[in-house]
Amino acid sequence: MDDRSAKYRAFFAQLICAAAKTTDPRIEQAFRNVRREPFAGPGPWSITLGGHAYVATPDDDPAFLYQNTLLALDPARGVNIGMPGAHAYWLSGCGIREGETVLQIGAGTGYYTAILAELAGLNGRVYAYEIDERLAGLARENLKGIATVELRERSGIAPDLPAVDVIYVCAGAAQPASEWLEALRPRGRLVFPLAPEGMLGGMLMITRPEQGTAWPAKFLSRAQFIGCAGLQDSETARRLAEAFATGWESVQSLRRGDAPDETCWFAGDGWWLSTAPASVPADNIPPHGDITQA
Repeated sequence: MDDRSAKYRAFFAQLICAAAKTTDPRIEQAFRNVRREPFAGPGPWSITLGGHAYVATPDDDPAFLYQNTLLALDPARGVNIGMPGAHAYWLSGCGIREGETVLQIGAGTGYYTAILAELAGLNGRVYAYEIDERLAGLARENLKGIATVELRERSGIAPDLPAVDVIYVCAGAAQPASEWLEALRPRGRLVFPLAPEGMLGGMLMITRPEQGTAWPAKFLSRAQFIGCAGLQDSETARRLAEAFATGWESVQSLRRGDAPDETCWFAGDGWWLSTAPASVPADNIPPHGDITQA
């Protein structure tokens, strides 16, 4: 079985990196190294392409796990292990380097936590936050053999977050949490779905500059996630739906403190997204993708 799993993983890693149009060999190697079986739990499993009904696999052959699909953790709530090709694309965009410290919000059962740990390497560190008690318990068991990972069973919206180089959010939010922005080190990257629950939004990458209130920002692709507790707002969701109907590709910066001007694409509470560039361009952001589901 292990030999079959290794064969499936090798093909799977190539497949999703082709889907993500990434040429970073470290991303392919990370997906090749991490077995999905422990994180999926015992089969049969329920999978979906996103936006469609779940389909149950006929048995527990691990071949069904190594496809570019959503894999259900809790079908009733729509909680999944996200689309691998989409995550490979976003991970390529944020460019995690060896030795960096990463904060993950929404660890689920820990599959993408393990991928992040592979990318950060033996000298890196991953802090994984999961608020759901059942999922956090599974993640703790699944990740116990990875010394560079620390799982925290709590909300990832808190004033005592560790200082990090990358924040990778796996839950949709109607706004960037101020705690996330404050936790970023200079030149740190925040990648999160600006996508209130039940709405197709966009995976936004924000880079903290050395100084100034204009932060380089760009949507990597469209995205939809289960909602992040504490960052939902129905009125903001309504306005975001209208904003995404026009011009989301033109966003170039996040502004804080300044009053919105004629370049404003969307204004939140104390922050706004502008179509004008920040003074320092963001690095390693790929072209917009057509990946929509996670």
